[in-house]
Amino acid sequence: MNKQRIQGAIDQAVGGAKSEIGKMTGNLGTQVEGAAQQVKGKAESAVGKLKDNLATPPASDVPRSGSILRP
Repeated sequence: MNKQRIQGAIDQAVGGAKSEIGKMTGNLGTQVEGAAQQVKGKAESAVGKLKDNLATPPASDVPRSGSILRP
């Protein structure tokens, strides 16, 4: 897990809270701001997940202990 995934999760949670507070108080601006922050968080998390996947070799490329690699 990298910093982008963590920040994305935080933004999603804070955005959800803002959106709910906006709904409870009837403040449309806060609702929209919260929804936008949630979307931003989802995008950050997706980019972080992609980076994690690119940094990790596929399981088929990882040699098992004791196995002989053949060309």
